[in-house]
Amino acid sequence: MTREIPKQADCVVIGGGIIGAATAFYLTRAGMSVVVVEKRPALCTLTTPVATGAFRAQFDNPEEIALVRESISVFENFAEHVGIANYDIGIRQQGYLWLTTTREGMTRQKELVEAQRGWGLNDVDLMSGDEARSRFPYLAPEVMQARFRQDDGWLDVKKLTMGFVAGAASETQKPCATFCVDTPVTGFEMEGDRVKVVKTSRGAISCGAAVIAAGPFSGTVAAMAGLDLKFDLRIRQRLVLVETPEVPQQAPMTIDEETGAHWRPTGRGASLLVTDHGSPAGPPLDDVPTSSNTYFSLLRPESKTAVARISPFWRKVWERNTDHWHVVAGQYTYTPDHRPYIGETAVSGLFMNSGYSGHGIMGSAGGSRLLADVVMGAAKSNPFSLQRKMEERLLDVL
Repeated sequence: MTREIPKQADCVVIGGGIIGAATAFYLTRAGMSVVVVEKRPALCTLTTPVATGAFRAQFDNPEEIALVRESISVFENFAEHVGIANYDIGIRQQGYLWLTTTREGMTRQKELVEAQRGWGLNDVDLMSGDEARSRFPYLAPEVMQARFRQDDGWLDVKKLTMGFVAGAASETQKPCATFCVDTPVTGFEMEGDRVKVVKTSRGAISCGAAVIAAGPFSGTVAAMAGLDLKFDLRIRQRLVLVETPEVPQQAPMTIDEETGAHWRPTGRGASLLVTDHGSPAGPPLDDVPTSSNTYFSLLRPESKTAVARISPFWRKVWERNTDHWHVVAGQYTYTPDHRPYIGETAVSGLFMNSGYSGHGIMGSAGGSRLLADVVMGAAKSNPFSLQRKMEERLLDVL
């Protein structure tokens, strides 16, 4: 970080979370000088640090599968990829286990796994309920079928972000990136129909290109350039239990497909989430509120979204009621088709890398590498272009 604001750069990246950091890394590797501006006092302090940090290749379309598989490959070799010896992002590939308790769910799972295999994702196992319980004994007898991929998992999102920052800012890399905090963007200056200057509260930066990677505030920044991009912002909450001895620490991410409730080991406890698709959209928030209802909806056995429905040991945790817990929250930035905006906007020289619809961590490397290719004119194809045909899709379970 620097207190001096560079007066010019090849590219200005707006936003200092995981997407902004990864964007800066790939742009510098493509040969561009980069300035990253972040309005908060430190990088990686809004949406990124409250994310569950999970990644999985089990999507319902080949484009996102390819994007995330590229990211996973980066995560698996991160120290070498960013050029920092022995850098550890805490990757744990304990898998994603999707569970169904209905006949309809069994059919849906079978059809999805068949489609995934047709798209080249050949390492997803489809298991009967008994097979799943044999492998994961904590599952409820109501589980009828499961799909599982071992190479899915999670990582430390703060270390991932700051690893990209260190790689982008390394003085051994020429050109490199400069990161400026306490630097909100206030507008743009144009030359004709092209962005030429990014204006901030601490001065103006002349540039050949600019990238909006501001998470929930991406639409607000885009509006400064006269753009009206469609985003729905929805609050998502994560329940953290600090120490819970019943949690199998080698368990995968364990998901109830019927309710969207899911949990995974975290430290000596667990992270638990449920996606409420009925939650209202709202404005971008610097301080996202939390609610104790998250605890009750996930832990109270009578709740329709209780994790005890698929993993009965959670009932004991509820009844004991001695485990310390807290809730953290962020905002998912949904696009109309729930795929990211990656590419040039209607304003020449102004690019977008945002709208990952809850999949920003897992899409960070693949998406930001693609964005760098688009900026450099090297992308052979881009299914996430802002000019794509938007087709409505159901919201993902997670």
